[in-house]
Amino acid sequence: MTRILLVSHYFPPEVGAPQARLSEMARAWATSGADVTVLTGMPNHPTGVIHDEYRGTVLRRESRDGYRVLRTWLYATANEGIVKKTLGHLSFMVTSVLLGGWRTGRPDVVVVSSPTFFSIGSAWVLARLRRARLVVEVRDLWPAIFVELGVLTNRPLIRLLERLELAAYAAADAVVVVSEGFREDLVRRGVPADKVHTIRNGVDLDRFSGRTAADPKVRAQLGAGPDDVLVLYLGAHGISQGLPSVAEAAALVTDAPLRFAFVGEGADKVRLRRTVEALQLPNVTMLPAVPREQVPGLLAAADICLAPLRDVALFSTFIPSKIFEYLAVEKAVVGSVRGETARILSEAGAVVVEPEQPEALAAALRTLAGDPDRRRDMGSAGRRYVAEHFDRDALADLYLLLLQGLTR
Repeated sequence: MTRILLVSHYFPPEVGAPQARLSEMARAWATSGADVTVLTGMPNHPTGVIHDEYRGTVLRRESRDGYRVLRTWLYATANEGIVKKTLGHLSFMVTSVLLGGWRTGRPDVVVVSSPTFFSIGSAWVLARLRRARLVVEVRDLWPAIFVELGVLTNRPLIRLLERLELAAYAAADAVVVVSEGFREDLVRRGVPADKVHTIRNGVDLDRFSGRTAADPKVRAQLGAGPDDVLVLYLGAHGISQGLPSVAEAAALVTDAPLRFAFVGEGADKVRLRRTVEALQLPNVTMLPAVPREQVPGLLAAADICLAPLRDVALFSTFIPSKIFEYLAVEKAVVGSVRGETARILSEAGAVVVEPEQPEALAAALRTLAGDPDRRRDMGSAGRRYVAEHFDRDALADLYLLLLQGLTR
């Protein structure tokens, strides 16, 4: 039996792409016979408010889906402001080792998912103390993406962080990335090719399916009536998504039966709200994030789902994990993306337009709004595509084989 310790700053009941990937991987590994322990913090992302049932707790043990969860105290802060976020990440790096390290048993392999970057430090310490293999999973190219977005501008600091990043990859026995673009970037920068493995995100095909019927009450909550075409964005409202440009597209189709719903939280939500208010958009509804168990129902209520990213060169290597859930529930998908995500969506029969181009996005949505047959055909094609290529259980099996190979 392979004993796996999974270290992550983020984990359910928090909602988000990393939380979904890691919890579903842990469940699948446990189902396949692995002994899995997750070491994480008290849930608070993205608001920075620790969930009620965890407040005042320093250490919490849980059991879910066949594996153990060990939670340690951390400095909780909202997903905004680089100084406070860094303090929060550093706090988990320390408490995960001091409070949780000796309670995690003796793993054969330690898997750490980054970002956050500082979690790699705690995983490295635990792997060395336990004489375990270390696997670093890279979900974002950090700090490169913050440099591209203009968040980091201090050149000495950037060089220091890049050296730390490469040192982390050098210390790992294997590096797992979520896209081929990420793999190419790491190999180009000197990480040995045979050390880097691509295991993309995927979707739980049983949980996300076209069998869920659209609930009129949910559609009404999202701002759509029976005859409206509901366009849904569900996910992080961060600086990476470029959601204000989606609002600008909504302003161009106020004469069409299109209704837009933005559901989620993030650092850029305030700017999105200001854009919606400045444009005085009657066809836009903004709602807070919802628990993950409500996500299938929200997706079922939509007619078209959106996958936008900013017009930044590095985003051509990123793959938003939400696209797999969109496709699995048999919805028409429009992506304003480039690179690997654009190729996947095109192969799945979705519509792809250039990022941050409101006119192109508005034109695509107007066309789909008037063609329900095409939307239905797109949904069927998308479901077939993800079932063949992005079944989460199949990807988890590949991941587990990699971990087992390292421990032999």
